[in-house]
Amino acid sequence: MKRLLFSLACAALVAAPLHAANDAEVEARRVALDVAGAFTNDGFKLRDGNWTGAVEVGKPKFIQVNLYAGNQYWFTLGATATAKKVAVTIYDEAGKPLEIDVYQEASVAAAGFSPQASGAYYVKIEETEGTAAAFCLVYSYK
Repeated sequence: MKRLLFSLACAALVAAPLHAANDAEVEARRVALDVAGAFTNDGFKLRDGNWTGAVEVGKPKFIQVNLYAGNQYWFTLGATATAKKVAVTIYDEAGKPLEIDVYQEASVAAAGFSPQASGAYYVKIEETEGTAAAFCLVYSYK
């Protein structure tokens, strides 16, 4: 009986940090979806799926996406409140930054553009001010 109680107590201690990380990612996703919802009002469809994780100043993340010419895209990044400022930049397959429409407000940023050619593109997400935070990136298209 003591072993069972000890095992349950250990499991609870191990699970507690995992639950906290998931709560932070859920909060970041809520923030991202609040802004992405505005794009759906303009006829954009929210793509299923998202990218989540941790981001901190000086350690950007890059995500490769395949996009199609003729479509319009908005990539929306939400982060928890510990991120004071975040940014989204889009690069072509050669690593050249693209001209994008930008939305930015505290722990939320979005980048919109229409690719001229179908293929691989890279979305850079970064925190430029604040302390380590959970993030969620979603995207919309039409």
